[in-house]
Amino acid sequence: MVDHLANTEINSQRIAAVENCFGASGQPLAVPGRVLLGEGILTKECRKKPKPRIFFLFNDILVYGSIVINKRKYNSQHIIPLEDVTLETLPDTLQMKNRWMIKTSKKSFVVSAASLTERKEWISHLEECIRHLLMNTGRQPSTEHAAPWIPDKATDICMRCTQTKFSTLTRRHHCRKCGFVVCGDCSRQRFLMPRLSPKPLRVCSLCYRQLLAEEKKEAESDHGQPEPICSAVPGYEPSSGDDSDKSDDDKTDQWPADTEFYTSEVSWSAFHS
Repeated sequence: MVDHLANTEINSQRIAAVENCFGASGQPLAVPGRVLLGEGILTKECRKKPKPRIFFLFNDILVYGSIVINKRKYNSQHIIPLEDVTLETLPDTLQMKNRWMIKTSKKSFVVSAASLTERKEWISHLEECIRHLLMNTGRQPSTEHAAPWIPDKATDICMRCTQTKFSTLTRRHHCRKCGFVVCGDCSRQRFLMPRLSPKPLRVCSLCYRQLLAEEKKEAESDHGQPEPICSAVPGYEPSSGDDSDKSDDDKTDQWPADTEFYTSEVSWSAFHS
């Protein structure tokens, strides 16, 4: 499919249309040899609640963003190099079906499709692109992945001390190492994790002790910090690990509460050929 679509006018038009939908807030996506293979709406499990996101699968990157007007305007663009991606199929929950996790060194998150068939298509195409990339570059599959954040509503108490109850005044925080929902007292420390961010990040007390121990062990062994994974894909700066869901909470939701994302009549994904 990639060879068939590469350097074709239809592929150039498709990529230009995606760039146009993101506008000035997005990064350029047109790179020699890059092919847009498919696109569709998936539900992303965000910190506060599941939200629809538009996803675009290219032969070397996965791009997603927030929907302002479907097929016309998107924002909060995120770009993930596929060579850094590992997939994990997840069981259904009462709230979400057809789930799987997209794991990378900088960010890991859960998405769900409208149907089991659609999930199979997404995973099949993603795995095929990843396999070709790794084969062409000679790289091994990534083994270090960022922990996914546990949604806020998953717990009413701190997952570390198990004593502090969250309320309007007692905020929830997330440990950037384990992804647990923790209280302020259990996440006072910051630790520099270059793989995730150039700045020290909030971690829970348990992870802080573990990270200090690992740092001490590495120093005693006279080993340097592991090299951060850098994408060999030209033409853009990798997105940060933070998902800008905050902006969605500050404005009126573009999708009414009664919108059905799991309708059997509509296929939300389309893979090009």
